[in-house]
Amino acid sequence: MNEEFIEALKEIVKEKGISEEMLFTTIEDALVAAYKKNYTTGNTQNVKVTMNRENGEIHVYSQKRVAEVPVNDVEEISIEEAKEYNPKYQIDDIVDIEVTPKKFGRVAAQAAKQVVIQRIKEAERSIIYNEFITKEYDIITGIVIRKDKGNVFVDLGKIEAVLGPNEQMAGEEYNFNDRLKLYIVEVKNTTKGAQVVVSRTHPGLVKRLFELEVPEIFNGIVEVKSIAREAGSRTKIAVYSTDETVDAMGACVGPKGSRVQNIVGELKNEKIDIIKWSKLPEEYISNALSPSKVLDVTLDEDNKSARVVVDDNQLSLAIGKEGQNVRLAAKLTGWKIDIKSKSQADSLIVHEE
Repeated sequence: MNEEFIEALKEIVKEKGISEEMLFTTIEDALVAAYKKNYTTGNTQNVKVTMNRENGEIHVYSQKRVAEVPVNDVEEISIEEAKEYNPKYQIDDIVDIEVTPKKFGRVAAQAAKQVVIQRIKEAERSIIYNEFITKEYDIITGIVIRKDKGNVFVDLGKIEAVLGPNEQMAGEEYNFNDRLKLYIVEVKNTTKGAQVVVSRTHPGLVKRLFELEVPEIFNGIVEVKSIAREAGSRTKIAVYSTDETVDAMGACVGPKGSRVQNIVGELKNEKIDIIKWSKLPEEYISNALSPSKVLDVTLDEDNKSARVVVDDNQLSLAIGKEGQNVRLAAKLTGWKIDIKSKSQADSLIVHEE
């Protein structure tokens, strides 16, 4: 060890954000193990290694407990011998006896190198994890770098993320060098470092896109109350304004529809229905079934279900293609929804009478 090595260590500490004391302590622990492996017949000997933080000088000490009558010469020393080192030693004190081997430097350098390499890897993993854990449930831009077995690998800068088959939007193509906005679903700290799980299908992606496009949402004037999404096809988003002078739906649509169109473009033409949220379930359910017009809503609060009546010519619109409109409305509001046309509802009333 020498001063150049110590300077290099301190530079690593600065660059990688590693604790200097922790690094030196870890090196000293590694040097203890290296000494026991190369210079002792067993691990019973108590050994201490010190490393000078300024010049790298290393000293190895055998530690022995002061005993009146030593039983084990490897671990104990008599009071008489101890006082030869320092007259102040008393029974049960620990005496440090230097046993630094002459050629210990090479062994020490190799052990220290291994520890430093390992610590650098751990520090880099920790730094990346700490950076990305703050971005969990947020939006990030990545670049497609390759595809393999249905997975899309995306470069996020300091780390590579995997966009799994279930997180890919139906019908969306992912080509080399494509830039994608992704939602960070989870950040895991594994033995191999940080693992970032990303999605293009998560409803959170839509919410974050609206926050980016709509200042009123970002500032908290307009709140996103609920989102129901069938990725790549259609999304319903319920919004509410905390300021009576601000139109929540208008703010989300933007001038000439520019804000919502930017989001639709990012989601490859996924349809987006912006719904006005209401604390009144009847009104909220009616709004959620947009673009159809609702005539009547009857609630069964015990079962949290609603019977909805629409004009005969609005029935297919209210239900939607393959039931999508009513399915998303139910998911958005949290109510089971049973839709009847006016003629169906009237015949039920006659039958019940």
